[in-house]
Amino acid sequence: MICPFCGNLESKVTNKRNVDKIIRRRRECLSCKRRFTTYERPEIELVVIKKDGRRENYDRNKIKNGMIKACEKRPVSREEIERHIDKIEEALRKKGKEVNSQLIGELVMKSLKKLDKVAYIRFASVYKEFKDINDFRKEIRGVGRH
Repeated sequence: MICPFCGNLESKVTNKRNVDKIIRRRRECLSCKRRFTTYERPEIELVVIKKDGRRENYDRNKIKNGMIKACEKRPVSREEIERHIDKIEEALRKKGKEVNSQLIGELVMKSLKKLDKVAYIRFASVYKEFKDINDFRKEIRGVGRH
């Protein structure tokens, strides 16, 4: 593991914990003696079928960036977002080796609706391509009922 402080390639693990299917390792650089943390999670091998039929490899960061943007200036921690993405990935794994991008979008919206209603509306407005204020009103009414 490369030390983020000095770039040395050697470190030792001082502590290891399993947290929700993620391995957390506390490391100490053998050169500069500084400590840092790494996280390991299983890689999800999945092909995403886009609306136009193109296929691309699944990228966790696309979901993460979208959710972070939707949750901007909201009382939602990065850890909460990571936990929700883990649950989304768990659902995707059950669907097989290929999934439609629409399914991913629906799972993200469902997750955001539970996490933060404002973040949900922000994400939905982009994902569903709202055209005007009436689209917002309709979606807000739907959120209010749940």
